[in-house]
Amino acid sequence: MASGTLYTYPENFRAFKALIAAQYAGGNVTVAPGFVFGETNKSEGFLKKFPLGKVPAFESNDGQYITESNAIAYYVANAQLRGKNDVEKAQIIQWLSFADSEILPSSCTWVFPCLGIMKFDKQAAKQAKDDIKVALEVLNKHLLNYTYLVGERITLADIGVACTLLHLYQYVLDPAFRQPFQNVNRWFKTMINQSQFKAVIGEFKLADKMAEPQPVQQNKAPKKDTPNKAEKKQQQKPAVQHEENKPDGDDEEAIVEEGFVMDSFKKVYSNQAETVSIPYFWEKFDKEKYSIWFGEYKYNDELTKVFMSCNLISGMFQRLDKLRKIGFASVCLFGTDNNSTISGVWVWEGQDLAFERSPDWQIDYESYQWTKLDPASEETKKLVDQYFSWTGTDKEGRKFNQGKIFK
Repeated sequence: MASGTLYTYPENFRAFKALIAAQYAGGNVTVAPGFVFGETNKSEGFLKKFPLGKVPAFESNDGQYITESNAIAYYVANAQLRGKNDVEKAQIIQWLSFADSEILPSSCTWVFPCLGIMKFDKQAAKQAKDDIKVALEVLNKHLLNYTYLVGERITLADIGVACTLLHLYQYVLDPAFRQPFQNVNRWFKTMINQSQFKAVIGEFKLADKMAEPQPVQQNKAPKKDTPNKAEKKQQQKPAVQHEENKPDGDDEEAIVEEGFVMDSFKKVYSNQAETVSIPYFWEKFDKEKYSIWFGEYKYNDELTKVFMSCNLISGMFQRLDKLRKIGFASVCLFGTDNNSTISGVWVWEGQDLAFERSPDWQIDYESYQWTKLDPASEETKKLVDQYFSWTGTDKEGRKFNQGKIFK
């Protein structure tokens, strides 16, 4: 069985193919911690192994370097997933090519504008919907007489096609659109409910309604880190930071002020070592204007894979984008797969619980237990030092695994 490291960003459905295949094959494939798309894959060390800088990319424990998601999935798979004979192997390649050429382009054209990462084109979207219908009709006809795409057991064909359909079923294939394709729906539900799939993608919810196009989100220029901070910051920066367009009359505008402490601290923290930035924080901290809070995730017993737990943190950060103007946080994951906790230190303007100021900020906060900290206490200073420097253990002794910064 194959073992090694997979380089990818969170929620990459292409990487899911390899991770699911490894689950079936019993391989030891781990996701590289701290990967930042646009930074890690552009580094000298990464490009030396993978000259094109593409992800997902796989480095085996015996020194093999493989790119392209289908090739990686094939490498980490077992004989059953690859096909029992030449005919099955050819059919598996056929369906993987079908997914890449007949489903994926139309899926991107339709779904990406709904996620605000591609400009909406009405005519292109209409054509994409028509093309998806054709692809689903082909699948539906084939699956009328077959349980799986190739042979009588799950193969790479099922894994590859199901992963390529994930975004469609998650965002745009509402009950009315998918109703004519009952054979595909049955097969897709069978796939996502396999334990090997769930171990990678978690619980999957089909779209209740068709997502609508959103304004394209504008990219911010990333801040550069000094060499002594670069390795740690690779773990904390999102691949792309977004600035949402502010609607007229937004009630958050009234609580945003020019706070020199917060703004100055963020700059120092981003560009200096903790031996400088943490003392600076305490020197400049204004306890009358700002407050410090400790947030502990309430459902740690439900956490499984570390990378999935980190996705929870990233998702919360994304939904709190406007809070960045008045807030800062260091949220850490302690432990390992199936034995981890999430907690963090938050700092924001004001003395009350910031999330209660706007309905847009309340999606995730009730999943955490919030405790206001006394900035004058030694216990608080130790906690801030630990979380801002990414060290130590949680209350039960689990070691720091990785962290993310909200700024």
